[in-house]
Amino acid sequence: MILITAVDASGGLLFNHRRQSQDRLLRARILDLTGDAPLWMDEYTASLFDPPASNIRVAEDFLEQAGPGEYCLLEDRNAAPYLEKIEKIILYRWNRAYPGDFFFDIDVNQGWQKVSSTDFAGSSHDKITEEVYIK
Repeated sequence: MILITAVDASGGLLFNHRRQSQDRLLRARILDLTGDAPLWMDEYTASLFDPPASNIRVAEDFLEQAGPGEYCLLEDRNAAPYLEKIEKIILYRWNRAYPGDFFFDIDVNQGWQKVSSTDFAGSSHDKITEEVYIK
């Protein structure tokens, strides 16, 4: 699977129980990136996409259901238990830190190779960095 997530400068996924991936231009970029490929997520994350794109697959156990080459958008759960399934990580980083209360649990500096890094402007942040990692 290809894991997609958004973190702040401290690796936080959620701050004050609010998501990092709220940015509308980020969501549009994710839909462009995934194209027609399945994009798995839970109900919480699916609520961001209104109307939902045709490639979105919703399941509470989406990390178990996603197959090779399929995308997963993760916001509010641990990814490390699925490390063996993850082929690639697409990490969106905000250029600031928030008072996080839930953090990304994979250290991309251990066993992962950064193959690209691209900055773009979002709707809520002037700079969002897209980093792509492979094993």
